[in-house]
Amino acid sequence: VASISVKIQGKMDSLNQETKVLIEPPAFVHIVQTDKPIYKPGQTGEFLIEHFFISIHVLKQDPNSNRIAQWLDKSINGGILDLSHPTIPEAAQGIYVITAETDKGETISHNFEIKEYVLPKFEVTVNLPSVITILDDKVTLKICGKYTYGKPVLGSVKAEFCRRANQFFWLPSPKQDDICKTFELSTDKNGCATQNVALAGFAMNTYNYFDSFEVTAELEEFGTGVILKASGSASFTTQIRTVSFEDLPSSYKPGLPLEGKIKVTGADGSPIANQAVYLYVVDSLESTLYTDQKGIAVFSLDTSSWSESVSLSATTIIKGNNEQTVPEVRFPDYGTAYQYVTRFYSQSKSFVGFSENSMDIPCDKNGFLLAQYIIQGEDLQKGQRFLNFYYLVSSSHFVILEFNQVIQHPIKGLLWCSGRVVVYTIVSSGEVVADSQDFPIQLCLNNKVSLKFSAVQELPGAKTTLTLRARSGSLCSVRAIDQSVLLLKSEEELTVDYVRLSPQYSSFLTLCCSFFSQNIGIKIITNSDVRSVMNEPVPAPAPEGQKTETIRTYFPETWIWDLVSVGSSGSTSLVKTVPDTITKWAAGAFCVSLAGFGVAPNVGLTAFQPFFVSLTLPYSVVRGEVFTLKATVFNYLPKCIMVKATLANSDQFTFKNCDSCVYSSVCLCAEESKTFSWIVTPTALGDVTLKVSAEAEKSNKKCGTEAVTVPTVGQVDTVITTLLVEAEGVPQMVSHNALLCPAKGPVSKKISLELPEKFVAGSERASVSVVGDLMGRAMKNLDKLLAMPYGCGEQNMLLFAPNIFILDYLQSTGQLKESTRKMAVGFLESGYQRELNYKRDDGSYSAFGMSDPSGNTWLTTFVMKSFNAAKQYIFVDQKYIQDARTWLSGLQKPDGCIQSVGKLFHNGMKGGVSDDVSLTAYVAAAMLELDGNATNPVVQNCLKCLRTAVSGKITNLYTVALLSYTFTLAGDQDVRSKLITLLDQKSINEGTRHWKRDGAPETDLDSVEVEMTSYVLLALLSGPSLPGFGLDYAAGIVRWLAQQQNPFGGFSSTQDTVVALQALAKYATATFSPEGSTTVTVTSVGGLNKRFTVNKNNRLLYQEEKLTEIPGEYTIKAEGQSCVLAQISLFYNIPPPSDFSAFEISTNTRGQCDIPRPEFTLFVQVKFQGRREETNMVVINIKLLSGYILQDNSLTMENRLVKRVDLLVVGNLKPAVVKVYDYYQTSDEAVTDYTSPCNKYVTLHLL
Repeated sequence: VASISVKIQGKMDSLNQETKVLIEPPAFVHIVQTDKPIYKPGQTGEFLIEHFFISIHVLKQDPNSNRIAQWLDKSINGGILDLSHPTIPEAAQGIYVITAETDKGETISHNFEIKEYVLPKFEVTVNLPSVITILDDKVTLKICGKYTYGKPVLGSVKAEFCRRANQFFWLPSPKQDDICKTFELSTDKNGCATQNVALAGFAMNTYNYFDSFEVTAELEEFGTGVILKASGSASFTTQIRTVSFEDLPSSYKPGLPLEGKIKVTGADGSPIANQAVYLYVVDSLESTLYTDQKGIAVFSLDTSSWSESVSLSATTIIKGNNEQTVPEVRFPDYGTAYQYVTRFYSQSKSFVGFSENSMDIPCDKNGFLLAQYIIQGEDLQKGQRFLNFYYLVSSSHFVILEFNQVIQHPIKGLLWCSGRVVVYTIVSSGEVVADSQDFPIQLCLNNKVSLKFSAVQELPGAKTTLTLRARSGSLCSVRAIDQSVLLLKSEEELTVDYVRLSPQYSSFLTLCCSFFSQNIGIKIITNSDVRSVMNEPVPAPAPEGQKTETIRTYFPETWIWDLVSVGSSGSTSLVKTVPDTITKWAAGAFCVSLAGFGVAPNVGLTAFQPFFVSLTLPYSVVRGEVFTLKATVFNYLPKCIMVKATLANSDQFTFKNCDSCVYSSVCLCAEESKTFSWIVTPTALGDVTLKVSAEAEKSNKKCGTEAVTVPTVGQVDTVITTLLVEAEGVPQMVSHNALLCPAKGPVSKKISLELPEKFVAGSERASVSVVGDLMGRAMKNLDKLLAMPYGCGEQNMLLFAPNIFILDYLQSTGQLKESTRKMAVGFLESGYQRELNYKRDDGSYSAFGMSDPSGNTWLTTFVMKSFNAAKQYIFVDQKYIQDARTWLSGLQKPDGCIQSVGKLFHNGMKGGVSDDVSLTAYVAAAMLELDGNATNPVVQNCLKCLRTAVSGKITNLYTVALLSYTFTLAGDQDVRSKLITLLDQKSINEGTRHWKRDGAPETDLDSVEVEMTSYVLLALLSGPSLPGFGLDYAAGIVRWLAQQQNPFGGFSSTQDTVVALQALAKYATATFSPEGSTTVTVTSVGGLNKRFTVNKNNRLLYQEEKLTEIPGEYTIKAEGQSCVLAQISLFYNIPPPSDFSAFEISTNTRGQCDIPRPEFTLFVQVKFQGRREETNMVVINIKLLSGYILQDNSLTMENRLVKRVDLLVVGNLKPAVVKVYDYYQTSDEAVTDYTSPCNKYVTLHLL
């Protein structure tokens, strides 16, 4: 707060005034920008915050307004704050919001979209007039296709031109139909198809249709069959011309001319030149004017004879000639402008006024405003020779300039969008004679930024220089992305007009996201050249007489994403290698410095070569299956060439030429393209490399009448890419685990790798891994603990809960590294974000969210305790935890038991005494994990219910195991001891210790057995040690659990993995010792001798080697002081089994095979025939045939029990596999296959 004192001293008197003024700090400038406007689910965002001395909060919300991440009180003092947050593969598609808030309370938000997409190679545009008038009798429709590198697309066009009926449902008039015309066209050499549409049949004179025309078009590229769509519209109007007054004041000053302008525009808003305009004062024709090239007619009216208010009007047709009225019939309207001006009052009848000569004042130049005045003689003192005029220039309530000079004065442009000038004088009577005028100012930034490529077009793989100019000391963000991304989703370009500047620039905030695949997990911020992991080809000059070949392998979406510092010279140059994609790269930059913010206009670089080949591939195929590889060769040379297309031989696949296809001596003249096809059959698995070359051959033949030429550079263009090839059959996985503790002497274990009688040859692979920490395997595979889908609310928690146990363990043992924390926190954030998709309005959770009739007691409990445990690592809204606890408390019955609400998919939780006993034990344990308060009334009542059950006879071992853990947490040692003693009597002790479920299969792993065994281990480790049940007893349980782990460190299902990892983490914490070293030797009958060393420095390192002897006999031996966990894993595929299973599954297909794009319907029928009364959650996994896609909304379920459908699009033209299995009893499964009824048709259609 400041005080301002003003003193005015006259000849006789003086005047004093003091006031207080609140001085507010200048507003901050905030700009939030992402490197792309759209992303795919599963991509990870890296956020960079550029700043000047501010503290911010950053929030992120999903499309359901759930806050899925936040970063609070992040201080940034002249550097860069680096944040990251992943999006999950199942992320809700839609609009996400990033909000940044400073410590001053200022906020800015930015939206981006998450969507599944494929980048387009070309753009389709619909061109038609923006406006169609009632006088038009035809309209020209033009549909064009253009590749991202600027060349035309040749193809066929289907277009529909419509005028939609306007249905007035409250009127009794008969329903009108839309008026449409369809056209089938082909693009010309410019990539455009043109059609003249007659408008006679489109009801131009009636009111029953919308005042617009719509066009929808699709362009199918010749050769590839790729189809892209576009739309356009035109408004319809009867307004032929629009007349308006411009720069005309609302009042006139008698004696001063009334100046103004009349603007005439056409129906589309464009100015009409040389148009006669008739200006009327009151009802009398005052003058006839003519518009200039800008559609403006200027007038000046003498006001000396005016005494009252005056009405003005202007028209382009003399009044009386534009009057046509017929009910319900529309006529053209040529427009009339009206303006009412009042007389300005002045007691002295003296006036000053600005001339209506408005102009945009440039921000870096001077502008002039002219004022005229009339001063009556009696207002001047006798002998007065001079009269002072004063003027103020202000903007946003700030006085910028104040002068007492000549009235015509230059006004320099400023950093405001508009300003106001006030001119005034004081006559002898004391009256203030004044006028004011607003004027626009062009927006300028202090930091002038520019970008320029050394050339607007370069060859792929060539070096180019990007020159950046800005104020010295600027920090600049430079990006260049594929134009295809902007075709998919446009964004508002960051320009000077986009930036709203405050009066004094003081800080700048930007959020920039650089997205990389989650399985890469890297961020690159550099001003050096970055290429892919593949070797970058650097073509050497070809010796004379040899062909020059271009080899292209590098095809990114984002090319440049750099932070660049500009030195004292005010410019810097970035030398970059142009990617191999034939496209246009859109580049932009913004900079920040002490001088202010600046933004560069976007520039483009086209990566182009006149002769090249482009491939069209499916995402994946199955080994042994056939697919069509398409390669399109483009010739943009000015002369004809003779083309030869070659698919390189490989030991990874076989191929044959398609029928009647020609691969050499193919004429290709200027601006032409040709698509070549091969029928390919992969024989290898994994990433198969495809190498396709297009060569311009030497030939004495002619193409028509033209001679054939050969380019001097780039005679051969070669594209090298990979295609994923999967094994046929059903994937299988077998793991053999050994927890070896050699402190008392060397220990060893023999393991036999055996393949089943029937398996898919070539699909077998094996590996041995060693880790010095019990939790190491799970830590390495946090993203894939299960090879199963996780598409419902409970399954999604698998990517959430285990991270907490591992972080707790590593932190408590002092082993937590920042890289591990970052990875685990990323999965926690993903799990949190995903689970909110299944939150219901009442605070509960269910397997399928709001689509279920109610929340689920068990899942809500699971989410509540997991969210609470995660709070120390990520942001979790406490309200969600409390809402879940409140909802659960409301389910308590008078006897203290918790009511089971919602479908309980995990049937193994149902106790033998009552379904509510196991559930109540689970809820009570979860609430005790929240705060350990056993005196809470809800918890007390739960324990009352459980004690009643314990006093009876409980035969279900799962319930007993869970009760033992609950009473351990409650601190009831008597009940705990009783239950653990009972469990010990029921245990299976065969060198290891576990508990068996009645009815469990003899051979396959039972997930409920893993879970109940883990609860016993938790009960032993979560309370005081009981005599006879110490760590030695627990070690037998841990050895059994370790043997059940899959190669990823998980188990067979969701809940058994979560509980087992929680128990193993507790045991690992209790037994952790950083000292000691162990040597592990793996030998085989075939002569393998592989040695691993585990010590305190690498105990968390996951050491793995491939095994080649399959089948084989292996021995693992450990010598040293510390325990190690060794595992040999075998992977293979088997044909669909035909023997008995708990499910019966069958398929049937019906197809339409005689249409251009064959389609068929697949019917899948599943029947449960197991021993249980009902199944748990059942998963049906359907693979799609290669070359086919699933039609939208084609999935229908006759049984309402089906809740969710997840789509796995997998190439597979052999009989595709359909598998059904119980999610919690994975040994209950059945498999069958299906094939297309259209297989007899030779043509393969790639979509």
